[in-house]
Amino acid sequence: MAEFGPTGLWLVGARGSVATTAITGLLALRAGVVAPTGCVSATAPFEDMDLPGWDELHIGGHDIVQTPLEKRAELLSESGVIPHRVFQAVRSGLSEIDNELRAGYHPATHPGSQADAARALSADITEFAQRRGLRRVVVVNVSSTEPVFPELPEHNTLEALEAAMSVPGRTVLPPSSVAAYAALRSGCPYVDFTPSTGVRLPALERLATELGLPYAGSDGKTGETLVRSALAPMFTTRALAVRSWAGTNLLGGGDGLTLADAEHAGSKLVSKGRGLETLLGGAVTAPLHIDNVPDLGEQKIAWDNVSFEGFLGTRMSLQFTWTGYDSSLAAPLVLDLARFTAAAHAAGQSGPLGSLAFFFKDPVGSDEHRLAEQAAALRKWAMAL
Repeated sequence: MAEFGPTGLWLVGARGSVATTAITGLLALRAGVVAPTGCVSATAPFEDMDLPGWDELHIGGHDIVQTPLEKRAELLSESGVIPHRVFQAVRSGLSEIDNELRAGYHPATHPGSQADAARALSADITEFAQRRGLRRVVVVNVSSTEPVFPELPEHNTLEALEAAMSVPGRTVLPPSSVAAYAALRSGCPYVDFTPSTGVRLPALERLATELGLPYAGSDGKTGETLVRSALAPMFTTRALAVRSWAGTNLLGGGDGLTLADAEHAGSKLVSKGRGLETLLGGAVTAPLHIDNVPDLGEQKIAWDNVSFEGFLGTRMSLQFTWTGYDSSLAAPLVLDLARFTAAAHAAGQSGPLGSLAFFFKDPVGSDEHRLAEQAAALRKWAMAL
């Protein structure tokens, strides 16, 4: 593999569980203390692809909290997400990266306009890229899921959007879209790893295309939906009629606390439900519950019950339970997306990267939700690139 060159990975929500696990994992990969388990970009189909190496990825980011990375990683180690030996091996590196993190934007604490906030965020990214001599920076949103934000008609033109953003005290965009706007104005590709609005506004999508920037999203596919995207095609290809698909998610940690709020959970539920309908070829009774169970800590449990009908109308069912650490499942995908999106940008691609649908519950630029077909599309795209 040819040398790709120094590449930035700017994380929005850089002190959260997913970001901290990704940062810790990158440092551990550089040090050779772990294998790239879970990193799709490190598997055989992509070994000849020109991607940034682990040593070529430089990390910075924004966050609205001030907890030091080292402390956050220590807590994740105590909860079982990060092995203690790995934490000890990269501890000093975490402190160094902590120096590259800047204060993020929150509408409740920012005194000026959203245009001012976007300029400040953009300046942080630009300064980081120039100081580190980076060829490009990929911005990945791994912050907490936001409540569903209404898309207003005036957002359909960039001029109207920027004019509205310039009014002090007016909240025109959710924080994720302010971050996306700042990234695009900095000349950076953007990835939404959450179901938040982010770049998915007509004006921002057009801005990305006009600036020749690729973007990808949304909502990283790490657990229950990953299993669904592999299992659902089994029923449709065997002509078995799914009558209902009920799911329950039990979460602890920060995600559990955030998604305990119905407004925050709304976008996550919509993202999950839309993919299942597409997989099964139509609407199906699919109640889904997300419950906060603090005792689980960073662990997540998903339980699904699938009721289906076979020959002669015989009713049958399938049940599965998925137990895992979401941060451990998500972190390698964040690194994958940074590498693949950087490669797309280097190749001159712009607009939605539908070929990265493999990584998302609600992919932009693609209507394909079947896991095997998504994997094939990813490999085909990589070979063409």
